[in-house]
Amino acid sequence: MQRRLFLTGVALAPLACRSTAGTVDEASLREVVASQAAAWNHHDAHAWADAFTPDGEFVNILGTLLEGREQIEKRHAELFTTIFSRSRVVVTTRKVLSLAAKAALVETVYELRDYARLPPGVQPTDADGTLRTRMKYVLVLAADGRWRIASAQNTAIGKLPP
Repeated sequence: MQRRLFLTGVALAPLACRSTAGTVDEASLREVVASQAAAWNHHDAHAWADAFTPDGEFVNILGTLLEGREQIEKRHAELFTTIFSRSRVVVTTRKVLSLAAKAALVETVYELRDYARLPPGVQPTDADGTLRTRMKYVLVLAADGRWRIASAQNTAIGKLPP
C-alpha cells in the first residue's frame, strides 16, 4: 500500500510542479506579448525591440533574418515611419509551452490592419484586408529576471488547398 502511494506520488509530482510553475510563467510570458503588441500600436520601435535579448533574432514574414536587438529596432523604426505608420495589431496567444525552467515557446496569431501596403508578395488573409500571421517566440529568463525573446519567426497564414 505504501509503495503504491509512493509510486503514485512520484508519478504525479511533475504534473503538480508543472501546473504551478506554468501558471506564474504563463502570465509573465503573456505580458511580454501584450507589451510588444502595445508597442506596435504606438509605433514604438524601441519598445518593440526591447523585448528581445541583445543578441536575439527575428525572421520576418519575408524570411529575412534580423540579428540583434539593434538591427530589429532599426528595421521596425523604418516600417513604423513608412508602410506600417498607421497600422494596428491584435495579438492572440494561441499556446504557451514551458521548455525548461528558463525557456518557453509562445505561439501567437497577429491580425494586422490599417497598413499603407504590404511587403511585395504578401497578400491579405481576409477580404477586409486583414493580414493574419503566426508568430512563434522562444523566450528565455534573462539575468535581470525578465523574460526576453531569444528568437521569433513570423509567417503569413495561408489558406488550405481545396
